[in-house]
Amino acid sequence: MTRLSYKEAKALGLISESNSKYNNRKPEYYDPDLKQTLKFDSNRELEYYLLLKDKLKKGEIFRLQRQVKINIQPPFTTPTGEKIKAIDYLADFVYLDKDGKTHLVDVKGFKTDVYRLKKKLLAYKGFYIEEV
Repeated sequence: MTRLSYKEAKALGLISESNSKYNNRKPEYYDPDLKQTLKFDSNRELEYYLLLKDKLKKGEIFRLQRQVKINIQPPFTTPTGEKIKAIDYLADFVYLDKDGKTHLVDVKGFKTDVYRLKKKLLAYKGFYIEEV
């Protein structure tokens, strides 16, 4: 029996991975509850998702959502006519705890300057990011 190299297996479509802007491989997970394959930005994010799914099944958390877009600033046009795009933050996970408190979770590997700024702007608006 011949063993395929990584490149050969990928060329045949046996491996489904994509690279992110930081060149790490994005793992995929087939969620039997959702009946679909989900992509994650890192193995840590996938592991945390599985932890949250377990808490969801046990009734410890509710309304688990992935990749939730939160608008920080809407788009607008300056008096000179320049169009400014919206500023959004994409939370890895959002869920409710038993007390009804909303949790925004970001599984962070590297904190960019843009992330730090968005975190401050969200805190000003009353949204606090929990970093894992």
